[in-house]
Amino acid sequence: MIFTLTINPSLDYVVDCSNFSLGKVNRTCSERIFAAGKGINVSVVLSNLGIKNTAIGFTAGFTGREIERRLDLMGICTDFIELKAGESRINIKLRTTDGNLQNAAAEETEINARGPCIDGGAVECLLEKLAGLSRGDFLVLAGSVPPSVPQSFYADCMAGLLAKEVNVVVDAEQKLLLEALKFSPYLIKPNQHELGALFDTQILCKEDAVPYAQKLQKMGAKNVLVSFAKDGALLLDEAGSVWFCNAPKGKCINSVGAGDSMIAGFLCAVSEGLKGKAALKKAVCTGSASAFSETLATKESVEALFNSLV
Repeated sequence: MIFTLTINPSLDYVVDCSNFSLGKVNRTCSERIFAAGKGINVSVVLSNLGIKNTAIGFTAGFTGREIERRLDLMGICTDFIELKAGESRINIKLRTTDGNLQNAAAEETEINARGPCIDGGAVECLLEKLAGLSRGDFLVLAGSVPPSVPQSFYADCMAGLLAKEVNVVVDAEQKLLLEALKFSPYLIKPNQHELGALFDTQILCKEDAVPYAQKLQKMGAKNVLVSFAKDGALLLDEAGSVWFCNAPKGKCINSVGAGDSMIAGFLCAVSEGLKGKAALKKAVCTGSASAFSETLATKESVEALFNSLV
């Protein structure tokens, strides 16, 4: 079974605005709202690909109830802990252009809220819930940790699961990721810039990334997936093999959730028995399918890209 953890989920409010002017009244061209957060994005794409999973984490207030309602409508199993106070976040994603939205590249601006305070009792409750995972399960730890939660939280989660042999996937910022490496995560997924920041260097191409990804393996990661946006990705698998995959051609419409979609694609590939280059190809095509669409990847869009990519 696959579980995704989103500590600070949100409702994302995406608005498109042509000829945006700061400090003035602006009119939107379109808007939409959906349940979001990195772990939730992984859950949505897994569900779209036909892979059963459970989304866990914390929710609060009417926003939290709306997040769960929307996921329930999508057929996604949830097991969130409802906080006693506060409201789950509403994040604003503003996409602006200087002209026609159909013909111009949109500039994306994100305004992310802080979210509710998560007290120690709620954290303990979640750790107890994770203790119920079984050998061979997958747990996706994705996103930042809010200030109210100990910055050792991901490491604490993994420490409690080490003896159970749960396969943990980590997609997190620098300090959180480095702490997680001590507990041998099944998969980590930095992008080229995050990988460079870890080693205070600049990664210009996939070949540049190989020695640094190998260092991450020596530090504990079993599989390292490094994304390069439109240039594809590379995978260092636990057998020690290095695989490269270019991205399919297409117009980037929405970059939000593309990295999360790659993780979902990789886990889908693993569940289908795919390994190495085939698993990497599935991950890249899933990320691209989300980037080429207003919504997250669907099974049909992923299959179309997978079959077209040599």
